[in-house]
Amino acid sequence: MAIRFGGPHSKTGGQPLSRWEQKRRSKVGARVSLLFLAPLPLALLAFLGPATDMAFDMAALGTLLAAAFMTRQGALAQEAYDHRNIARRPAIPRKSIGSVLTGGGLFLASYVPGESLLDPLIFAGLGTVLHGFAFGLDPTKNKRLNGLEEYQSRRVARAVDEAERHLAALRKAVKFAGDPSLILRVDRFLDEVRRVFRAVEDDPRELAAVRKYLGVYLLGTRDAAIKFAQLYSRTKDEDALEDFRDLLDDLEKNYAAKTEQMMREGRGDLTIEIDVLRERLAREGVVTS
Repeated sequence: MAIRFGGPHSKTGGQPLSRWEQKRRSKVGARVSLLFLAPLPLALLAFLGPATDMAFDMAALGTLLAAAFMTRQGALAQEAYDHRNIARRPAIPRKSIGSVLTGGGLFLASYVPGESLLDPLIFAGLGTVLHGFAFGLDPTKNKRLNGLEEYQSRRVARAVDEAERHLAALRKAVKFAGDPSLILRVDRFLDEVRRVFRAVEDDPRELAAVRKYLGVYLLGTRDAAIKFAQLYSRTKDEDALEDFRDLLDDLEKNYAAKTEQMMREGRGDLTIEIDVLRERLAREGVVTS
């Protein structure tokens, strides 16, 4: 297993990386960063011409930066959608909006007052189409497992979405506390929590049994993390730090036990189905080993 650099004298104590840290980095950053960099020369060109050109260049710059922002948000939403077994389609088609804004920005950047609109329209059309090819379209359908009813899928998706918001707030609070080793510890806890998410997505019938794990427990942990971060950032109280670590240890054990229980029940259901099938085959005179 990979070991974080720094050795035993670092703040992480040479602890092994969590599964969360070993996951592949998001592919969104590098490509979308180019969209933020490409229109920046317009800021310089704006001051080399008359005031009319400046207005169009600055409007083009703002439009293209807005397109980059919407594209980035859409790509992140797509990545989260692809990662989950059950997911709702994004409510706002951000990548499509980014394509339209890219076309609009190129139109403004190439438009010259008093001249033909043909060239700006060509640039706008090409920019919109090429942006769509480069980043794809937004998901248009809700993702669910085969055989599941749409209502049941929506319930699971809503519960996981809410739980993910609690996790994001929890990690943000711990990051505010300013202890790198604690951030790694929280990441390992979040990784265990997300195992419950994936398990309930695989078998939505378990939603009722794990609802408190997705709601009440995470909400309480988030509130505790916020209070701890506020205290620790001011006082660096080591006792409070140890208490919070103990809380994470207890919660992680509970989530791991719940995931294992769900997996055992799933294997039990499979064993029952196999036994029933064998009995039916035996009644039909088919001998099974």
